[in-house]
Amino acid sequence: MTQKDRDRLVALKKAKKKLITQRQAAEELGLTERHVRRLLVKLGKQGDSAVIHGLRGKPSNRKVDAETKAKALEMLNSDLYRDFGPTLASEYLVKKFEIRVSRETVRAWKIEAGLWRAKRERVKAIHVWRERRPRRGELVQWDTSEHAWLEGRGIEAQGQKLYLISMIDDATSRVHARFALHDSTAENMRLLWSYLGRNGRPLSFYTDKAGLFKTAPKIPRDQKELPRDEREPLPPTQIGRALSELGVVWLGAHSPQAKGRVERSFETAQDRLIKGLRVAGAETLEQANAYLETEFISWWNQTLTVVPASPDDAHRPLDKTHSLAASLSYVESRQVRNDYTIQVDNQTYQIARADIQTGLRKATVRVEMRLDGSLAVRFRDRYLTVTLCAARPNAVPIPKKPASSQRTVRPKSRWMENFYLGQRSKNSA
Repeated sequence: MTQKDRDRLVALKKAKKKLITQRQAAEELGLTERHVRRLLVKLGKQGDSAVIHGLRGKPSNRKVDAETKAKALEMLNSDLYRDFGPTLASEYLVKKFEIRVSRETVRAWKIEAGLWRAKRERVKAIHVWRERRPRRGELVQWDTSEHAWLEGRGIEAQGQKLYLISMIDDATSRVHARFALHDSTAENMRLLWSYLGRNGRPLSFYTDKAGLFKTAPKIPRDQKELPRDEREPLPPTQIGRALSELGVVWLGAHSPQAKGRVERSFETAQDRLIKGLRVAGAETLEQANAYLETEFISWWNQTLTVVPASPDDAHRPLDKTHSLAASLSYVESRQVRNDYTIQVDNQTYQIARADIQTGLRKATVRVEMRLDGSLAVRFRDRYLTVTLCAARPNAVPIPKKPASSQRTVRPKSRWMENFYLGQRSKNSA
């Protein structure tokens, strides 16, 4: 009998002796008067054991049978699911084996079988909490995670890496992501294109200060870095230029903790997504992206998203003035030669005669190397038709005369002869 049972027994005996009313006993025990009357009847029949629950010490009526438990432990102990946490394991028990048990039951089973060890919580570094933005599309965090997503299978066994490029809305935690073989400007632009095409233009993107997003100043080793207010403005990166053309603000985070929402999403992905890819048997980039889009992102956006404080959507639509193909491309400037050609990547392009206009010669044109591999040249507000010129033949080198095998002996110079003749004559005299 526990102390709580003894306290309950004292109150019931007082009510039985009519030292207190049944209502007072009910208020003291936190029970209804009807239940107090039941306990008093039970006390008269069974004595002090009336306050002990009848199922104490007995197996629960909702206890999972031994056969189901053994089947679940067989699944949990397999190589495929061995490192699954209790929450993820309980979901896969329902999905794959139709065994519905709580995550705490799975946790107890894994601890009992030696498959799980409880972790002691430690106080982590404290960072100032920042409230979510109130509207969807007001701030979108953007980052890349390099990890062994396929656990060495498929393309990773061939030496290639997979990068998860992800965007997460600050107000709702909705995720938009894709796998890529490189964390390059082109791959990040492809993800940006798909995000803009699906949602519209957000007010701002929040990223780190990597070279993809911010141009770093080049400072000689023997010089000190100038203060920010004394530095000359640096040209934007290709992504920075594209966001500026689309009217989207870029914000740079000073630390990983500042963009903690996308960082924590990577922690979840490095646990759940990896194990899901393993169960799905993904080995290629296409298979990984297919699982990511249909399974993981779908689960995330249905389960882990929140309702924003404001129902208004801050995304702005794309209009006729916005060209994603033009903005999301690698842009450089070139000068038109006297023969109305430009040179790009050691290749010469001829501007069509019909597009030649006043002021084009020696003018600067905008060259767009687009994501689909095409090339577009724009002068002012008009695109020019260009064609690739045939490669010029290399100049034939002039053959050198073969060196003679015999060494040429030059005659000794005699220009110093009789130079001191007058002096010698004087001395001899």
